[in-house]
Amino acid sequence: MNLKQKVLLLATVPLILAISAISILVTYQTQRLSNDEIAAFERNMLNAKKLELLNYLSLAQTSIRHIYEPALADDSEAKRQVNEILKTLTYGEDGYFFVYDFEGTNLVHPKQPELIGKNWWELKDTTGNLVIQNLIFRAQEGGGFHRYLWAKPSTGEIRDKISYAVALDKWNWMLGTGLYIDDVIAQVAEFELEVEERIRETSVIILIITFTALGGVFVTGIAINLHERRVADGKLKDLTQRIIETQEEERGRVARELHDGISQILVSIKYAHEIALKKAQRITEDTEGVAGAIEKGANALNIAINEVRRISRDLRPSLLDDLGLSPALESLAHEFSERTNIKVKISTVTFRNLLPKDAKTTLFRVAQEALTNIERHANADLVTLNLAAHHGIVTLDIVDNGSGFDIQGLNTRKDPLAGIGLRNMQERMEHHGGELEITSSSSGTRIVATLPKGILRTEAEVKS
Repeated sequence: MNLKQKVLLLATVPLILAISAISILVTYQTQRLSNDEIAAFERNMLNAKKLELLNYLSLAQTSIRHIYEPALADDSEAKRQVNEILKTLTYGEDGYFFVYDFEGTNLVHPKQPELIGKNWWELKDTTGNLVIQNLIFRAQEGGGFHRYLWAKPSTGEIRDKISYAVALDKWNWMLGTGLYIDDVIAQVAEFELEVEERIRETSVIILIITFTALGGVFVTGIAINLHERRVADGKLKDLTQRIIETQEEERGRVARELHDGISQILVSIKYAHEIALKKAQRITEDTEGVAGAIEKGANALNIAINEVRRISRDLRPSLLDDLGLSPALESLAHEFSERTNIKVKISTVTFRNLLPKDAKTTLFRVAQEALTNIERHANADLVTLNLAAHHGIVTLDIVDNGSGFDIQGLNTRKDPLAGIGLRNMQERMEHHGGELEITSSSSGTRIVATLPKGILRTEAEVKS
């Protein structure tokens, strides 16, 4: 072996070892980052399903509250009325509500009436999961989610399902509803295949470069590593935005279904009650009790209609699309103040069509989430909401005089759902290059959402 060969060997061997190490590192980093992407995608999709379940169950609780709350523990008529209401509440093709007593006997199941009246305490799915027992335990703990396998009504096939159950303690009942997540599983599997294919392509590229240009592999390997990181980070951001857009589309779909489906049904039932009331009043004066009951039912239906419309507005307010951000915020503040008796001082500016649609949606969702948190946790009696624009920079400033919260403590909680609203607000703002600043103390909380300069379009851009 001559000197040239020795020098070439001494130069090549370390280079090959370096290239091999870089190849392993790139593959490992890409795999790890891809796994994080998949986990984040699945987690966000499941969280969206969970939020949807909470909305559905809240709707069911609202529809029976006027009967359940004044009823006694042994009020059989109230129980019958609640059962009848829950039997009629369905959504989508496979959405329904079910009721079991704490001993495992089924009381309500619209899609599988053969289960009613039988005890299913020992029922297990194909994995050995004690389905009914676990749902009852979650309900007795104050409400919770449970995942299991169950037959899908539309196909009869066993599919993965996630349910949320709460307790009607007065009657020793468990009320629950669930969503099948086979669509989520399918999307995650498809995404995993895409990730695996991307990893394979990256490995092939690295291998080709290794054998075709040993002299440039080391530099090229570093470049690929940095490039893959940037691509993965960009795709992760795109994925987050795609999830947000999917949530908005799902909110819009559910809002339309509530408005066009359940709301119309409730309105037709209300009209039927009113017609029956008029006929009962014309027949004889001895029907005062019947007329009163019909009138009470009509009033309850009117409350339910208003609640469905409120939920529909919360999911996707038509004012935001039709009139713009300022009227939508004013409507949101007015409805919030009426519902909670918390005074809201609001100041807004009109953007016309200068603010992009997705930016308007982001600011509205920030305000909506902030008001929801104030209602649930702040114990405030005054909220100030200010929407302004200075030198092309748009700011949304929300201040309450509540008890505040520990921001650092919220970030360290092990509960994956803790602070999910604040994280969603942060991610929405980051998509537009904006910032979300949160300060909190015992005298109140302030949230400032800022969109960067340049987000506002000019009149010429709008006309073009």
